[in-house]
Amino acid sequence: MTDDQRIHPLKVADDRASLISFLDYQRATLAMKCSGLTGEQLKRRAIPTSGLTLLGLVRHAASVERSWFRFVMNAEDVKPPWPGEVDGTFAEFHVEDADADKAFEVWHEECARARAVAASFNSLDDTVGFRGETISLRYVLTHMIEEYARHNGHADLLREAIDGVVGE
Repeated sequence: MTDDQRIHPLKVADDRASLISFLDYQRATLAMKCSGLTGEQLKRRAIPTSGLTLLGLVRHAASVERSWFRFVMNAEDVKPPWPGEVDGTFAEFHVEDADADKAFEVWHEECARARAVAASFNSLDDTVGFRGETISLRYVLTHMIEEYARHNGHADLLREAIDGVVGE
């Protein structure tokens, strides 16, 4: 991965700009880990002991973006883009018949909507009530950075197992 076109997080910024830049960096990292692969490679279960695939991670990211930003923070009545469970796991991880281009389209749309929802709040400390809990925008942004960082570690291993490519 020598063609790193990610915009690195801001080194001097207020809290909001810093969190948003780190989240966008993590989003770009997942995209970079998937770049240049075919649909079949993105669907490959490259680690024998795991059912994870890069495409499954992209679909999961779209679901998580939709859930936290639109459903929780914006109180939209949205359903998961890949609803249900298959054999006890979320359907987004079952990619055998999935369309890679459609998955990336949905993910990019959800990221754009998430950015708009985050921008609609005046402060990181603004909160919403959700299922008896109070949740701040700060919490959601921080959680999303953690979510992507964890799964980007998975993506590192998957990408290396698929074609030997390594990189940050």
